[in-house]
Amino acid sequence: MQQSARWKTFLLWSAFLASLLVLLPSLIPARMAAGLPEWIAAHRLKPGLDLTGGSRLVLDISRDDIIDARLRGAVETIGNALRAAQIAYGNLNGADDQVDVTISSASDADAASKTLDALGLGTLTTGENGAFSIVLSDAAIDEAVAEASLGAVDAVRRRVESLGIPALTVGRGDRGRIVVSMPGLTDPQRVKDMLATVGKLSARLIDDSVPVNTAIESGAPAGSEVLYSADEPPTGYLVRQDDLFTAADVASARASADGEPFIEFVLRKEAAEKLAAFTRDNAGRTIAILLDGQVISTSQIQGAISDGIGRLSGDFDAEGAANLARIVASGPLPAALTILEERSIEPVLGTTSIGSVALALAVAVVAVVAFITFFYGVLGIIASLALFFNVLLTFAALALIGAPLSLSMIAGVVLTMGLAVDASVLIFERIREEVKAGRPLSQAVSVGFGRARTTVLDASVTMLIAVAVLFLLSAAPVRGFALAVGVGMVATLFTTFGLTHRLVRIWLGRSHATRLPKGVRSGFFDSLNLRFMAVRNAVFLATAALSLVIAGMLAMGELRLGIDFTGGAAVEVQAKSGKADAFDISARLADAGVAVQTVDTRVDERRAIVRLTSQGDGENAEQTSVLVARGELEDDYDFRRVEVVGPSISGELIDTATLGFVAGLLALIAYIWVRFEWHFAIGAVIALAHDVFFTLGFLAVANIEFNISAVAALLTVVGYSLNDTMVVYDRIRENLRHFKQMPLPILIDDAINRTLSRTVLTSATTLIALAALALFGGEAIRTFALTLFFGVAVGTISSIYIAGPILILFRLRPERYRPGKGGAVTAPEATGANGQGN
Repeated sequence: MQQSARWKTFLLWSAFLASLLVLLPSLIPARMAAGLPEWIAAHRLKPGLDLTGGSRLVLDISRDDIIDARLRGAVETIGNALRAAQIAYGNLNGADDQVDVTISSASDADAASKTLDALGLGTLTTGENGAFSIVLSDAAIDEAVAEASLGAVDAVRRRVESLGIPALTVGRGDRGRIVVSMPGLTDPQRVKDMLATVGKLSARLIDDSVPVNTAIESGAPAGSEVLYSADEPPTGYLVRQDDLFTAADVASARASADGEPFIEFVLRKEAAEKLAAFTRDNAGRTIAILLDGQVISTSQIQGAISDGIGRLSGDFDAEGAANLARIVASGPLPAALTILEERSIEPVLGTTSIGSVALALAVAVVAVVAFITFFYGVLGIIASLALFFNVLLTFAALALIGAPLSLSMIAGVVLTMGLAVDASVLIFERIREEVKAGRPLSQAVSVGFGRARTTVLDASVTMLIAVAVLFLLSAAPVRGFALAVGVGMVATLFTTFGLTHRLVRIWLGRSHATRLPKGVRSGFFDSLNLRFMAVRNAVFLATAALSLVIAGMLAMGELRLGIDFTGGAAVEVQAKSGKADAFDISARLADAGVAVQTVDTRVDERRAIVRLTSQGDGENAEQTSVLVARGELEDDYDFRRVEVVGPSISGELIDTATLGFVAGLLALIAYIWVRFEWHFAIGAVIALAHDVFFTLGFLAVANIEFNISAVAALLTVVGYSLNDTMVVYDRIRENLRHFKQMPLPILIDDAINRTLSRTVLTSATTLIALAALALFGGEAIRTFALTLFFGVAVGTISSIYIAGPILILFRLRPERYRPGKGGAVTAPEATGANGQGN
């Protein structure tokens, strides 16, 4: 035993020191952290964009462009293969995902079929009169899209890095998308402009064999095509299809100004030699410079260009020239990119959030510590030390993981504080019950920790299931919250049965206490002996009436869906002087052709949150509406926050939110069914439905936007409510084993009364932590905290007045309960010192 205690002490001290070491770079100024070894400094906590300000773009590569490129390649490959096999053909063309070709001679049909089939481009079908069709393989297209997406990450990084944005990160996100995070940059328009151009630069010879108008009317000659300039109106050019050089041949490019801005580029050696030979033999002819299939510049060949230096001039200003030079120098993108989502926040707003959340965290810690110490005295101090260790371990683990620290993560840590105290309260209440039953204090501590272990594990597993589903099936901000709660729950199990148990034992050994300290004040709940089941019918009637009211509100569309689910844009603006004029903002945007859904100035008279209606014309339509709104309002308003969600993202969020919620519920129900009886599983489901439904009603009444964060709050409420219900059910299950003849209503009342102190105290500590977050955490997180606050309160009520009475409604019989369900109770644990069931 002594050896085991030493190992536990060594493990706890090791974990404590390791956590401090990991967090050291985050606790000292950055300039001092730079002097630390790399393996320590690498784990510095990095604040997310919502704490520092900046922009985040989610980009998707155009699948249509990839298919078009594959079609062009397939057409060329088929033509080359048939020519190599000396098979005459005609009408070779591609459209959608299919290539069609007609063989000129019926005698070549078999040879053509073998040749085309050997190419392995897709599914080959034979028609009449020598017609063949090849449908490109979906697997090949998917592979090409995945390959292009990987290449796009490097291409985007090179291009955006040329803007000199500090702390820029470019990486792959969900579904192979590209995520660009730019701390400190609140207006990413220049970045979006840079990424709007694929950058496929090439030089081609102008075909002067026929007038361009003739080519437009009658068709271009073989090997040529008609392309247009980027001017308004566009000018047509007949150009050869062969490239003299491409962007891959450009070694460098820079913007210059000699009167009018232009771009000077230098070709690589081989391309320069090829161009020199060509221009030497084609003096007097004209070269067209193309960018993404448009003619941006033309120049007549005066003689041999031997230095490999070229110049691009056109209708662009100095900034446009600089951007184009960067595009040319960084190389082309594999395909066009679409901006699916944009989140931008002003640095001042982010800095304010840091201060607000830090204050909320401090207030929550102080309030929870004061509360638990008041009710448990020295045991409360022990729980507070364990809580401090818990928070330390959680932040250290988050630092090791390397996830950016966000508002949602800090909210998760604050919520975990309440859940961590819950474990301590469960144990302390068990110890108090054992002492009350006549056990010596030392033995009561052992039995209390042992009996509470199963309950704590059940409650923790339900919460971990909820956060696991959140993490796997939700968006990035929600994943941060789920990660923090999940790490915090694991840390809670470690500290509760490690540090808390060890500290209580040390206190017992040094104080030689034989009874609970006088500071324990939770015993006044024992004398209440409330008859909860006596009012169950009245509670059911009241719940049914309120449910009908909520159902009516939801049916009438009172629940305000956020842009996460509807698509569209939301911008927060602040008047540069005076008050924000909602009517003027609406009128100005309406005149500019931007559909405004709402303009809200209730939070601050200087600020307005402008909600733009989803355009419904594709992904880029939302970006266009924000660009127009910025142009109309930026003279009088500062843009503090911009959120744009395209239809693809909003549709996926609806699907993942629905799937995540259903999957989470099913997993939780399955766990309860296995651990308890089917009656308990059904009771838990009905209690959860009650909590979710009433929380939705709260969102509707409070006019709080239902977005992806609200879904996270709902699933967290589900986890917390089950956490609370598990404690009550665990005591009911224990009573079922001991009191076979007791009427079920009295048995349930006894279980609820025995756990009432834990239920009230735990809910109070969690609500205190959430109240601190709502009051001091700033507006960015206030609605999330308020939703959780209401949900936790409702969940506490449902665990008493819904989950318990449901067992009576479904006729759970004590004499038919299977004692082995959820684990049998051993004889020493099943009875108190006086031989009576506890």
